Amino acid sequence: MSAPRYELVFSDAVGSARDVVVVERTSATGPGGHPVYADPTGIIRAEISDRDEVRVLASGGHQQPPQGVVAHRLREAPEGGLPDAGGQGDGSRDVA
Repeated sequence: MSAPRYELVFSDAVGSARDVVVVERTSATGPGGHPVYADPTGIIRAEISDRDEVRVLASGGHQQPPQGVVAHRLREAPEGGLPDAGGQGDGSRDVA
């Protein structure tokens, strides 16, 4: 079963620079038949499999999907608290 939210970690070619974006499940299904997740702006869209494999989808023209993106499941926040990341090595997979 897929999680309602993920943290996507984008790294550069050597793994030194990192950007982190939180995405939530949408009602859309990607080309691989898995749920599509998006950030609040809709610019970052990714299909994430039930094995946490990530396929970043283009959301506009002239975009090239990045490589080396890792997804971490986010646990639901306790009432009144912030959600915790699933942690490194917690079911994460590289780009499919």
